[in-house]
Amino acid sequence: MKITHTNLPGLLIIEPRIFADGRGFFFESYHKERYGQYGISNEFVQDNLSYSVKNTLRGLHYQNPHVQAKLVQVLSGEVFDVAVDIRVGSPTFGQWEGVTLSSENKKQFYLPRGFAHGFCVLSDTAIFSYKCDDLYAPDCEGGILWSDPDLNIDWPVKEPLLSNKDGRYTCLKDIHRERLPVFID
Repeated sequence: MKITHTNLPGLLIIEPRIFADGRGFFFESYHKERYGQYGISNEFVQDNLSYSVKNTLRGLHYQNPHVQAKLVQVLSGEVFDVAVDIRVGSPTFGQWEGVTLSSENKKQFYLPRGFAHGFCVLSDTAIFSYKCDDLYAPDCEGGILWSDPDLNIDWPVKEPLLSNKDGRYTCLKDIHRERLPVFID
């Protein structure tokens, strides 16, 4: 397993060890003890799947309270996945990291608690999987406008397909700080 540390502390790109032959491939998509060696010691309590068509953009989503860490990967297709540090008091507050995840590269992205998350679909369709360490809490959900000019995320799609909710979110600077998670050093 190869772990790449990003510019945002705690945010990791994971490349599992792939065992492939003429029949196909096998890899461990999660191993509690092995991932724990790299600081991923969350107890994941909910798994989610989404199916999306090309140019769909989902996000940028977060919860507070009931902040969630996530371990995400693509089962079919390709997406550009983004994490934004929204932890009040973090030295990297408002910074983002993006990575291309696909069924071909089999990379995973680990987002610690306190990051907003979103992705856009680059292939005709994509099946996206994510493990969460807290349950979905609709009363705690929030979002940031995907095109927030202060974040300046370099999305590879300029006219995405959005849900009504995702299209109405505000910019990060307009969200009251008490609605955001707090950085814990």
